[in-house]
Amino acid sequence: MKIVLTGSIGHIGKPLTTELVKKGHQVTVISSSPERQKAIEELGATAAIGTMEDADFLTRTFTGADIVYLMETLGTGSVAFFDQNLNIIDAITQIGYNYKQAIERAGVKKIVHLSSIGADKGAGLLRFHYNVENILRELPDDISIKCMRPVGFYYTIYPFISMIQKDGAIFANWGGGVKEPWVEPADIAAVIAEEMESPFEGRSIRYIASDEVSPNELAKILGNAIGKPDLQWIEISDEQMLQGLLAAGMSLETAKGYVEMNVGRRDGSLYEDYFKHRPKLGKVKLTDFAKDFAVAFAKNQ
Repeated sequence: MKIVLTGSIGHIGKPLTTELVKKGHQVTVISSSPERQKAIEELGATAAIGTMEDADFLTRTFTGADIVYLMETLGTGSVAFFDQNLNIIDAITQIGYNYKQAIERAGVKKIVHLSSIGADKGAGLLRFHYNVENILRELPDDISIKCMRPVGFYYTIYPFISMIQKDGAIFANWGGGVKEPWVEPADIAAVIAEEMESPFEGRSIRYIASDEVSPNELAKILGNAIGKPDLQWIEISDEQMLQGLLAAGMSLETAKGYVEMNVGRRDGSLYEDYFKHRPKLGKVKLTDFAKDFAVAFAKNQ
């Protein structure tokens, strides 16, 4: 099949591209970075250099594709969180409109969309996932959409490294002993590849997770991996969390969205729909990730 992937070859895109090429599909990878072209071609895919903000480019690239994989990101990545002049939710919502326009104009009939847990409610920073899911639902009924909702990514745990080294603990405005889901990007890629080769019909939603551990368990696993078995996860107030993010340079609106998202983790509302449609867990467990975390922790000392 002819498959177009947005999102370049990052945490999910690289293993997904590799798997699809291995299975014999003709893969085109969209990237905003010309420097990525060689790396994309080395994986056996075709590079299409352009941006998600360019609906005409997307239309040209999507035309003729059997399946298009959609994900929303900004070219600056996580740096966007610290851009004081950028409204992340508005910017990514506009990408959703660009996708809708390009899909209709290109005649694409099969879509796999990378959304997120929390897209059912759109609390806090997850609002843009809610927005884009609803934009895509406006597409004609003859366009099949498989909506993937992964949970919190393991790699978002890496910022804890500097916190642990500086303050000796993990601090956040949620915590405790209730299990919550986490996911490894390679497990997300495996599910997406599986869905692409499965029949498309109507609209569907699938959650993706690798492991379920509580904040307290997470601290213990990470602590054991880095030689700090007494490592604690300490819950702080929403205001303390907000001020910490602002002190780190995060924009006010983004920081507020991040705090609100974590409130959903704390009161369980973020996970209500997930536990109603609990998926089979993937292969990579938190104890596996902890080994990589320990290597990064040692390098950062």
